[in-house]
Amino acid sequence: MIRSGTTVDQMVRAIGDRIVTGYLRPGEKLDEASLAARFDVSRTPVREALGQLSAMGLVERRPNRGAIVAVVTQEHLASMFESMAELEAICARFSAERMTSSERRGLEIEHQASARMVQLGAEEDYEYFNTEFHSRLYRGAHNTHIHDLTVMTRSRLAPFRRAQFMLPGRLAKSWQEHDLIVTAIMRGDSVAAGKAARDHVSIVSEASAVFATDDRKPIRRDVA
Repeated sequence: MIRSGTTVDQMVRAIGDRIVTGYLRPGEKLDEASLAARFDVSRTPVREALGQLSAMGLVERRPNRGAIVAVVTQEHLASMFESMAELEAICARFSAERMTSSERRGLEIEHQASARMVQLGAEEDYEYFNTEFHSRLYRGAHNTHIHDLTVMTRSRLAPFRRAQFMLPGRLAKSWQEHDLIVTAIMRGDSVAAGKAARDHVSIVSEASAVFATDDRKPIRRDVA
């Protein structure tokens, strides 16, 4: 049982972010007891969190020797993003064809509202919006199998997709890329929507590639 307010998902997020941004280095041991003390939980949820991180490819679990930070290669990350780009393209294309009028209005309203977050440089707020934006596309495809497959693939890339917003100018570029997707969907142009979504994830892949090198320095947020 988790004894404090920390959930397994919160631990996955916190540990995953520290791995991706270089605070935890490839090969570094992830001690269950130390993590349990840090998050004020028992070792059971720590094991579950490490299991999820292992499924994402961020942690390597070794029999009888514990877990260590895995080496995330450029090739592995590129392969995952390539799959993600195609799945997002399908969702955007289907959304342009199948979204209801209400779903289209909701997508456009939320997208326009997010411009304020970009102006304020509100990374965390925009990150939450970004997750919901893409979730709207997955739901708008109206295909349960594709929805589930896309959500599963996205979850494995979540730490990298979050980390991109630490890069200078990425918020504004992300909004502009979203704008192309929304415009195409509102027009009912499935070809353009699919291309815009594929291009968007490809750009995210390029932006996130900096986090897949094993000799990188920790990435810190600018406070200016």
